[in-house]
Amino acid sequence: MRYFEDFSEGQVFELGEQQITEEEILEFARKFDAQPFHVDREKAARSMYGGLIASGWHTGSIYMSLLVRGLLRESASLGSAGVDELRWLKPVRPGDTLRARLTVTSLKASAKHPDRGIVFNLGELFNQRGEKVMFVRSSGMFARKATSPSSR
Repeated sequence: MRYFEDFSEGQVFELGEQQITEEEILEFARKFDAQPFHVDREKAARSMYGGLIASGWHTGSIYMSLLVRGLLRESASLGSAGVDELRWLKPVRPGDTLRARLTVTSLKASAKHPDRGIVFNLGELFNQRGEKVMFVRSSGMFARKATSPSSR
């Protein structure tokens, strides 16, 4: 189990990778972001993207899934207060393999809640060519070892 004290500034976590299929792109977009370049192959081909692309929200969801599987599932995560910055830099296309990485940018023990601390981070998502397709600056709350129920 990874607690707040187990993180350090500059620490890097490789979170794994996932290939994205056309069917996943279509399914997500039909449900949550039905813009033509996400759901209609013909219209997407005539768009400025020259073909079907994943919704940015789908791309962000893939990052979150890799973050949970690659780090948060084995940590004392208490959730997050939100995202400070999110950018979609390149289109994600069917067949792309996305790889996620998280870098700890700073840490702050909570003065108000001594049982937790905040880990500020930069999350990045790369395609199979090593091109950065998305980044997110956010923070997560983590329980502290000294005050966690399992350490009492």
